[in-house]
Amino acid sequence: MESTLEPAATIGHVIDLECLICGRRFRPDEVDYLCPDHGDDGILDVTYDHERIARDLSPASLALDHDHSMWRYRPLLPIASASTVPPLRVGGTPLYPAPRLGADLGLPHLWVKDEGVQPTGSLKDRASAVAVVKAQERGARVVTTASTGNAAAALAGVAASVDQPVVIFVPATAPEAKVAQLLAYGATVVLVEGSYGDAFELSMRAADRFGWYVRNTGVNPYMSEGKKTAAFEIAEQLGWHVPDVLTVGVGDGCIIGGLHKGFRDLLALGWTDRMPRLIGVQAEGSDYLAEAWEGDVDVVTKPGIDAHTVADSISAGRPADRIKAMRAVRDTGGAFVRVSDQQILAAVPELARGCGVFAEPAAAAAYAGLRVAVDQRLVTADDRIVVLATGTGLKDVPSAMRSISDAGIAPLRVPPDLDAVADALATHRPIER
Repeated sequence: MESTLEPAATIGHVIDLECLICGRRFRPDEVDYLCPDHGDDGILDVTYDHERIARDLSPASLALDHDHSMWRYRPLLPIASASTVPPLRVGGTPLYPAPRLGADLGLPHLWVKDEGVQPTGSLKDRASAVAVVKAQERGARVVTTASTGNAAAALAGVAASVDQPVVIFVPATAPEAKVAQLLAYGATVVLVEGSYGDAFELSMRAADRFGWYVRNTGVNPYMSEGKKTAAFEIAEQLGWHVPDVLTVGVGDGCIIGGLHKGFRDLLALGWTDRMPRLIGVQAEGSDYLAEAWEGDVDVVTKPGIDAHTVADSISAGRPADRIKAMRAVRDTGGAFVRVSDQQILAAVPELARGCGVFAEPAAAAAYAGLRVAVDQRLVTADDRIVVLATGTGLKDVPSAMRSISDAGIAPLRVPPDLDAVADALATHRPIER
């Protein structure tokens, strides 16, 4: 199928794609994904004409826009003017004040951004929405990705809404709930008996052989562009005053890289006057970037590690978007912190009880990391802080059950008798908050 859209070199307000290693620039129609001079490490960054964007979009015009999906920021996205966006409402997720959580931490200015309410339950719907548009601009027959679950579900769900075939490579250890989502959406699912890295490599080889469009993080430069819309929303929801600190779980690094890109865009447009400090939270068993941060090691050459954590969505032995992730932290004066699996699981019910957001382990890690940041004095009581909860707890029910069991939370069991209910309530001691 041939594209009838405008030439790729003039898509939207995009100027070019810049290699993060050598700075070489390409027109969008010159390269598919990576800088050819650096192989798999040649990650590209999309650059925009912010002067043109400012003529088409402003905080005042956004205030009049009744479309509260991510597409309200369309001039800041790398898609053609003639492109049709998927019908699922992606974006527009709530930002909740969290005074009880904040009081517990001594942080009176705390918010939680809940990405679990996205159509497939995670922030990765934002990237997949862009991927599907880009694939259809190219007339792609099939879109493929490798994922531990969330990116796969996002691609499968958004693609299903426009009848776009997808083939998804997932480690055989992925949670059953996530695999069930893929199958329900009609995706062709390939369970790989190996690690996420094995699934990633196999998806790339398959794409090369069969001519499929690749959605993979760290390869496709447009995935950060979808994820950056969360930064736009946070700033807009706070009255165009960016937070002082934002914490987020980090695996492959695309989300924190996308947030950085979004806040940079706002700064370039003059809509905000500073950048937030970005704190990336990694599991102890998947701490590639935390290691590199502490040792000031070059992530281009640093070898991978053997990653293992209960938080499957942030498990990555060698993060594909490690260059953007490290730049995000360094450029903003942020940090990487580690949390144990025990701290991650404890954060699931703490977050749910403290503000009503039920998060999967990888999402709850952002709150666990905030606790560590408090202990390490990386934040202060004067800071305005946002915790980005990237996915719903329904993604991984076994881990959720384990987290509440570890916290000593259990239902009351009674016979069908009201006196028995009264007796059970009389002896029940609620978990102290």
